[in-house]
Amino acid sequence: MNVLVVESPAKAKTINKYLGPSYKVLASFGHIRDLPAKDGSVRPDDGFAMSWHVDERAQKRIKEIADAVKHADKLILATDPDREGEAISWHVLEVLKEKKALGRAHIERVVFNAVTKQAVLDAIAHPRQINGELVDAYLARRALDYLVGFTLSPVLWRKLPGARSAGRVQSVALRLVVERELEIEKFKPQEYWTIDANVVAYSEMADPTPFKAHLTHLDGKKLDKLSIGSEVEAKRATEAIASRKFAIGDVESKPVKRHPAPPFITSTLQQEASRKLGFSAKRTMQLAQQLYEGVDIGGETVGLITYMRTDGVSMDGGAIHEARSMVGERYGQRYVPGVPRAYSSKVKNAQEAHEAIRPTSFHRTPESVARKLDTDQARLYELVWKRAVASQMESAELERTTVDVVSADKQVILRATGSVVLFDGFLTLYQEGHDDEADEESARLPRLSQGDPATIEKTLPEQHFTEPPPRYSEASLVHKLEELGIGRPSTYASILSVLRDRAYVRMDRGRFVPEDKGRIVTVFLSSFFERYVEYGFTADLEEKLDEVSAGELNWRKLLADFWRDFSAAVDGTKDLKISQVIDVLDEIIGPHIFEPDGSGADPRQCPSCGTGRLSLKLGRFGAFVGCSNYPDCRYTRQLGQKNGEGSAEPKVLGTFPGSGEEVSLRSGRFGPYVQLGEEKPKRASLPKGMAPSSVDLDYAVKLLSLPREVGVHPETGEPITANFGRYGPYVAHSGQYASLDSPEDVFTIGLNHAVTLLAEKKARSRAPRGPEPLKELGASPGGGTVKLMRGRYGPYVTDGKVNATIPNSADPNAVTLEQAVALIAERAAKGPTPKKKKGEKAAAKAKKAEAKPRKAVTKKKAAPNAKKKLAKAAAG
Repeated sequence: MNVLVVESPAKAKTINKYLGPSYKVLASFGHIRDLPAKDGSVRPDDGFAMSWHVDERAQKRIKEIADAVKHADKLILATDPDREGEAISWHVLEVLKEKKALGRAHIERVVFNAVTKQAVLDAIAHPRQINGELVDAYLARRALDYLVGFTLSPVLWRKLPGARSAGRVQSVALRLVVERELEIEKFKPQEYWTIDANVVAYSEMADPTPFKAHLTHLDGKKLDKLSIGSEVEAKRATEAIASRKFAIGDVESKPVKRHPAPPFITSTLQQEASRKLGFSAKRTMQLAQQLYEGVDIGGETVGLITYMRTDGVSMDGGAIHEARSMVGERYGQRYVPGVPRAYSSKVKNAQEAHEAIRPTSFHRTPESVARKLDTDQARLYELVWKRAVASQMESAELERTTVDVVSADKQVILRATGSVVLFDGFLTLYQEGHDDEADEESARLPRLSQGDPATIEKTLPEQHFTEPPPRYSEASLVHKLEELGIGRPSTYASILSVLRDRAYVRMDRGRFVPEDKGRIVTVFLSSFFERYVEYGFTADLEEKLDEVSAGELNWRKLLADFWRDFSAAVDGTKDLKISQVIDVLDEIIGPHIFEPDGSGADPRQCPSCGTGRLSLKLGRFGAFVGCSNYPDCRYTRQLGQKNGEGSAEPKVLGTFPGSGEEVSLRSGRFGPYVQLGEEKPKRASLPKGMAPSSVDLDYAVKLLSLPREVGVHPETGEPITANFGRYGPYVAHSGQYASLDSPEDVFTIGLNHAVTLLAEKKARSRAPRGPEPLKELGASPGGGTVKLMRGRYGPYVTDGKVNATIPNSADPNAVTLEQAVALIAERAAKGPTPKKKKGEKAAAKAKKAEAKPRKAVTKKKAAPNAKKKLAKAAAG
């Protein structure tokens, strides 16, 4: 018997159908071990030796694999064809060696780029050994991430309370978001005007045809974007056009070719799925994983796309031939290029060992498989299929025409540009990105000749203001990271998720907005660890990791060089005082926090006592704004709030569409909220972590319109709704709830994703369980693991022996290991709560009932009558 190990049960199930009874296919469920989150997991003084910990949940799977291998002839490690896949195989093999469970089994490593029967059988026919260089690259990357995260994060906890963590790539991505926001805040709009004109030309070749032209020259000088900067100048330009006679000047027509984009790599798939389908990077990778691992098509489980973690843009020769045949069948030979198209990657540090993402068979068209897939899977598959087919289609041919409309004295020139598609080529199937945006050059111009008379029928001056650079979307941030050479295909989705999970950023209309917590972490790291958040340094480190995987650099040497400088930088912060940190933060972030509101009031003056000065403070659970007159004045406010926010004064945002009722932003006992109307008000709290200053009318209307109906559940016919609750965003159906990843999901989640989340939650809840662990925070000083738990009476932390309640004022998701250990120690110092005996409990209960004032009960009973009397009085 042969034992074959893959990562996931879905892949194991599919491959099991391809192989005969002589094979047993088992799943490792991803990595079976990792570095434990405690000191000493990586030991720089011992040649960067690593201590691995087997996950408790993996013990059963390891035993199952070990028991099967003991009696096997062959162990085939068939995990994914990338660095992580190689590492998983290596971990499985190392654990089996430690257990002495290999017996007489011969060890083989196989890889396949697609989960199809032919691909799997071909891989098994061509085995190899585990690639030591890829494993070295994995070890180097894992050790680096551990050393940075586990060394730098405690510095943040000590010097910057409330900060969650720092990471080698995560912190650089956060810096991009924060710096873009600073660009936007510093941006000063500049006025400019454009002058368009409706022109009619009179040609012998055609009837008089109107077209639009744009002013490009005035007073014989070429204009740039900002040349006309005021209404006065715009009027002068308009008068200059009106006072002159015009004729057609130069007419230039030239052929232009547009070539198709290459097939998808991981990052371009995430970008296009974000632009075209509205999927997050995380959702895109979930769906791609499902399509790769296999779907039941006509009774056969088959992988529909090739491996989805790749930065190679080439396709297999057989796939290219099949794609070209499909193009010929569907569109005719005119659409098939004479020579197959070949692509090379433009991505910095691209690793092209794997194919691009493509269908495993181009004959499985989107229409033929749609009924076998859910809606989101079908949409993503269609995107992959079209992009891959279009990459082997003929170029589009256009004719671009430029016409100058020139005044008789040559002092004024207007220009019209248009293009005509002569042959659509690949555009008949697919167009990359921005499909819904208008093409400024798509207008068709009449046939004209130089010297034809022209009349300006109407001038159209229009005022504009320059705009700041846009905030990053998921697509544009992935593109920027890729452009800088930071991160790799498998990391982008997790990087973006971590930024949201740490509450360093929030999503606003699909764009990243840095929270003040994220700004503070970025400023701290840029001030005291500047080198380690530099774009060039991080990209250079990625290049060195690639050299390790290519066998050109020893991984221990890479780590030694890094650790020498990094540990020195960390040691340099030991004597850093909190007051010094505050001074730096206040200097850099202060102008943002204490930004004048235009009223002329001093933004640093305390609104409570009137004499104190406001400044940045650091407390146990993070940064806040406080008064210099403390403790006489105890005024504080959260970061993100301006002076006056948090007071009882409502801020009117506008009127609710349709009803005309007033929508206002207010602050109450339980935090900021929005309200609709006054007589019978409807209220909705702001999502946790959202700054009141960022709420506008549109967002308030969305909150007040909750719960949002996502759709009807396909099995029950009952509605699924999305809303915010005590523990954050969720979807609900028939009394069942499932949490959402981010607040933005409440307004964007689709039916299929919601059904999947509810099904997964239902599956998890079938097994009996105690308090629900939310996450592991790290190792306890006394041994064991510190966990954040969701209990019956709210969230708490525990080390397995002592449970400690999290204060109401603290955000449970923001509690760090250091804070949790402190809470547990504080609770342990109080000793166990003395248990009351049965008789004591009954006596205490009776005493409490006796002490309760009867007056309150009487009032409660009398309340309905009182209301009736008031109603009668009002009616009379």
